[in-house]
Amino acid sequence: MPRSANQKKKLSILRSIFLERSDEAHPLTMKELLNALAAHGISAERKSVYNDIETLRELGLDIRTVRGKSVGYYAASREFELPELKLLVDAVRASKFITEKKSAQLIKKLASLANIHDRRALNRAVFVSNRVKSMNEEIYSSVDSIHDAIEQDVDITFKYFRWTPEKKKELQRGGSLYRVSPWSLVWDDSNYYLVGYDNEKEEIRHFRVDKMQNVALAEAKRSGEAEFKKYDLYSQTGAVFGMFGGTAERVTLSCANRLANVMLDRFGNDVTVMKDGADRFRITVNIAPSPIFLGWVISFGNEVKILSPQHVAEKLQELKASE
Repeated sequence: MPRSANQKKKLSILRSIFLERSDEAHPLTMKELLNALAAHGISAERKSVYNDIETLRELGLDIRTVRGKSVGYYAASREFELPELKLLVDAVRASKFITEKKSAQLIKKLASLANIHDRRALNRAVFVSNRVKSMNEEIYSSVDSIHDAIEQDVDITFKYFRWTPEKKKELQRGGSLYRVSPWSLVWDDSNYYLVGYDNEKEEIRHFRVDKMQNVALAEAKRSGEAEFKKYDLYSQTGAVFGMFGGTAERVTLSCANRLANVMLDRFGNDVTVMKDGADRFRITVNIAPSPIFLGWVISFGNEVKILSPQHVAEKLQELKASE
């Protein structure tokens, strides 16, 4: 290998060594640097490494010197500092939009941006109240396709499903394709929504991206621009319900079968679903029975009933009577 090419390779590897192995608590001695380069098949002299360190400093890498029993060197700053990476990791873990499998992949990539001494700190459990992870691995390619369609000003086609009481996917419209003009993607309440113009219904509609399948670009140009410009995106995409404050209790609900999709979306696919007659099912969930929650139950009319505990059922009746 020509000397100039070898020098470029050495600089790149030396930079990686500093970022991956060093920090203020773990400075690298010159001997350790030479050994690390040798492990990459690069033989170097002390003087050349001193010069390389100065070159890396000139190129913007913040390499600092520690003097004690021996002289050490470390990278004092990185593009992402540990607190920033912790914040990103926590956000990935907490997101309902990102599946468990994809969360693990993304966290592994984020951890690779930290030095080897800090990576263990990123592999930590984060407790997130009411977290329900997406179950649709197809969502990432769907998002890419939607962005491509918006950029290319064309429609998309897809199939749309809902969950049944048996926790099975049920395709809407008998499995027929939807054709929609995509105008915006909104991340609200940890879910991705497509805001688009439904060409069949001739109106602006929301679609949960994790419930979309087989998203593909169509040849037709987008329509509904005038309707979208009149659409108040911010007021229409607010969260359906806020945080349920208070002490959580085991609350059993009896629900009409058609609400299985709503309940599994809200409380997660792991909740136990039991038959409650021919047309209903029941679920038991940990929830704080706050006025917000009770108001949400009331919004379904007789299609949702609170079976237990009794005092929560009585609160619901009192709230209904006061309306």
